[in-house]
Amino acid sequence: MIGIPVQRKEGKAKATGHAVYVDDFRLPGMLYGVTVRSSVPRGRITAIHFGPGIPWQEFTVVRARDIPGANCISLISDDQPCLADSFVNHREEPVLLLAHQNRCLLEKAKLAIRIEVEALPAVLSMESSLACTQIIWGTDNIFKSFLIEKGNIDEVWSKADFIIEGEYSTGAQEQLYLETNGMVAEITADGLTVWGSMQCPYYVHKALTKLFGWKDDRIRVIQLETGGGFGGKEEYPSMIAAHAALLSWKSGKPVKLVYDRSEDLVATTKRHPARIRHRTAAQRDGKILGMEIDFTIDGGAYATLTPVVLSRGAIHAAGPYECPNVRIRSTALATNVPPHGAFRGFGAPQTLFALERHMDKIASAIGLSPEAVRRRNFIRKGQTTATGQQIREDVVMDKLLDRALKESDFHARQSRFSLENPRSSVKRGMGIAAFLHGAGFTGSGERYLSSIAGVEVTTTGNVLVLTSGVEMGQGSKTTLAQIVASALNLPLDQVDIAVPDTARVPNSGPTVASRTCMVIGKLVESAALTIQQKLREAGMLGAGYSQSEFCSACSNYIQKYGPLKSYAKYQAPAGIEWDDEKHQGDAYGTFAWAVHIAEVSVDTVTCQIRVEDYVAVQEVGRVIHPVLAAGQIEGGVAQGIGYALYENVAWTDGRMENCQMTNYIIPTSVDTPRIRVFFEENPYSHGPMGAKGIGELPIDGPAPAIVNAIQNAIGFSVDFIPVMPEALLLAMEMQNA
Repeated sequence: MIGIPVQRKEGKAKATGHAVYVDDFRLPGMLYGVTVRSSVPRGRITAIHFGPGIPWQEFTVVRARDIPGANCISLISDDQPCLADSFVNHREEPVLLLAHQNRCLLEKAKLAIRIEVEALPAVLSMESSLACTQIIWGTDNIFKSFLIEKGNIDEVWSKADFIIEGEYSTGAQEQLYLETNGMVAEITADGLTVWGSMQCPYYVHKALTKLFGWKDDRIRVIQLETGGGFGGKEEYPSMIAAHAALLSWKSGKPVKLVYDRSEDLVATTKRHPARIRHRTAAQRDGKILGMEIDFTIDGGAYATLTPVVLSRGAIHAAGPYECPNVRIRSTALATNVPPHGAFRGFGAPQTLFALERHMDKIASAIGLSPEAVRRRNFIRKGQTTATGQQIREDVVMDKLLDRALKESDFHARQSRFSLENPRSSVKRGMGIAAFLHGAGFTGSGERYLSSIAGVEVTTTGNVLVLTSGVEMGQGSKTTLAQIVASALNLPLDQVDIAVPDTARVPNSGPTVASRTCMVIGKLVESAALTIQQKLREAGMLGAGYSQSEFCSACSNYIQKYGPLKSYAKYQAPAGIEWDDEKHQGDAYGTFAWAVHIAEVSVDTVTCQIRVEDYVAVQEVGRVIHPVLAAGQIEGGVAQGIGYALYENVAWTDGRMENCQMTNYIIPTSVDTPRIRVFFEENPYSHGPMGAKGIGELPIDGPAPAIVNAIQNAIGFSVDFIPVMPEALLLAMEMQNA
């Protein structure tokens, strides 16, 4: 089964319309819910007015004072309220909930409510936050900070032949999953059940237990088919589930709450805007002696997952390079905009954009090619990363770069572009990005989660995989089934994946951080092999068995001994050590590696930029399903093109103003080039069948590869994204001034 492009497990149901998404889900007597939100970025709530002409007695109304347990969305720091009580800290903050059976009347009622707020000064940018010493939280405006140090950076400056400085900035980015957020909740005498679109059922479960003050077994969370997530459905579904559950609790009826696109855009989390500063010491031969990096992100009004994003961004800031002296300072600031959260790559796309732009700047300053500077500094087996992690596996970055240069015809095209008509307004260029991404949770994160996954076999020999990992389009149902089928030597149709339901499956951890295939896949592989071992120890199964022999053995075992189940719990590979306080040690069990090359055209009159060709070469261990793996790379590159060129969040007074798909622009098939995907396999000993994580990796490379290509085309540096036409025009005017 491994390395074969088998049919997707859920493909037929999706293609034929039988898959059930949250907006397809109905319960008898169900009401509909809406959220009433703040219209100011910061202030004190003084009154709530219910307008005339609405039969308010027919509505279920929930305020903060109605919450039976703790008024918070429990996550890391539990600082975000479920409903604002006395204060609001950002525009679109939830204040009031309404439910009614008539959706049209519900929308009319929502517009009839006026929340009176005494406005207070707001902090709406990182620059403003840096200038402040205190905001509404009553403490300083720093959510989190990390310091990573290696060697002695202070001693290298006097030894350097070149000192190169640069400042880079990245904007917010919306996940823009095809299906918007939504939840259905029902409270009965037995407890609370919620169904919905989500990435992390046990995150939602944890939040609801704290909100209601109930025991775990009174709350059940069931994932419905999920139409995309990309991190945007990691923590935010807990908020929507909480709102639907409170309305159900007060009304005594099931309640559905589904956002329209505009509400989803203005209210939910986005990628953190960032500012990254580099100061680098280098020798004439291109060897980097020292890196000093300052990484700052805008966390928004509440912490949510900001510490995790900050940590990963800082750890990846030095990239796939060996440097003896490193200092990375990272800071997450509070502002009065909606909280930022997880988005594919979470933190690494920001710092790797800056690093790979800076590598080209180093090459230019020294007088070497971008290719040569990268080769001179690639990390190799036995060397250490910025956190002091020793690389224990073969690193094939040179091989990846060679393949990327060959497949893109890099040198020949660059030469051809340099000979094109200088009078033409259209300039062409090529850009390289080399990068890595850690697979799984950072440091001790996987140990803390202690994830569990299982396998259950029926008397007919059918196998059910028990995991809370969710399918959201990435193909995990298929790849997990392939792993188990291969471990048990069974056909794929004999293996199925249980619906993620907290009443039925163990906590396998969240579906994030490129951990599903590598971590959960390893657990289900181990559980499947234990099933095989049980049957052999019972003398019911020999080596080289057939399908019918396996089925017969399972039937005999269950009749004699009872249920045939096996669970596996995460165990860290030997030698993995991490210091959370110092941010030192083995940040990840392994890394995936990649080199991407972009070809762009830039019209210097209209400032339109097109990506004409894109080559992506990566090492992700062993490829389980080549079509799904290539799809992950293609999708990540497409999102990265949007991040680099199209996706500009327009903020006005702390609110996203371009909150429709007509004015928040993402690349379409017309804007996306042929993306040529290549893999170099290098099996990872601790991954299932040798696989590593793959999902986060491809978003890290496109923005720097594209912007490096822009510089190659037009001859001057662009150090920000997104590179919108108007922004490029301004940069060109400043360059020519």
